[in-house]
Amino acid sequence: MRDFGVGFRYLLRGQKWVGGHGRRLGFGLLPGLVTLVLYIGALVGLGYGADDLTAWATPFADDWTSPWQGLFRGALTGLVFAFGLFLAVITFTAVTLLVGQPFYESLSEEVDRSEGGEAPESGLPLWRELWISARDSLRIVLRVAFYGVLLFACGFIPVVGQTVVPAIGFCVSGFFLTEELTAVALQRRRVELKERLGLLRGRRMAALGFGVPLTLAFLVPFVAVFLMPGAVAGATLMARDLCGETAGDGADDDAEEDDRNPSSVVENRM
Repeated sequence: MRDFGVGFRYLLRGQKWVGGHGRRLGFGLLPGLVTLVLYIGALVGLGYGADDLTAWATPFADDWTSPWQGLFRGALTGLVFAFGLFLAVITFTAVTLLVGQPFYESLSEEVDRSEGGEAPESGLPLWRELWISARDSLRIVLRVAFYGVLLFACGFIPVVGQTVVPAIGFCVSGFFLTEELTAVALQRRRVELKERLGLLRGRRMAALGFGVPLTLAFLVPFVAVFLMPGAVAGATLMARDLCGETAGDGADDDAEEDDRNPSSVVENRM
């Protein structure tokens, strides 16, 4: 559980960093606002059309008597909207990062410089970076959609579907949300998607500690817009840790002890 706390502290440090750089916060809000308007429109449309979609998909229930037809289709409508919301949460970051690629790249580079040293550069032209980002985001969305379908089906299991499945869903969303955000810094380091996923699996609890609270916060309207710049900053700090460029957030608390006992650094890394 210590790694979970480390991931959460990276999230807080990112928000604090942006709070101390007001100009970056202002620029970082623009892509999120544009994406939010688009997503609100899509979710409102889904809300109005979910009943018709459910009725169209369940013609076998047309002859059911009341209240069974209403209960059955009502439950399905709720699941459809929940699935749409699930996809919205996980794709919001990908779309926002794609829309605001130049903003967030610049923000991430400044975080790297503020931590000391030079900001790594991919050396690729902007169009190539956008293509790689869009391609990798699509791969992540497909993975999430696959898990989403499985969780949607498991949602019909009594009790488990209403308790365990939502918890797993938030963990899945949080893990891939962390991947999307750390990709801003890791792509500049020419770290491919497969390797990025491997790095995060090696620090799974830290990834969840960063992504799950953010996923829950993103469920609140407008919160995602204001947290995105800080999330990118925090993810950059985490990416530095994943690449071994820093001792990690938790190491600050133990720095004095590590100086006295160098072997503890190796033990912490294990």
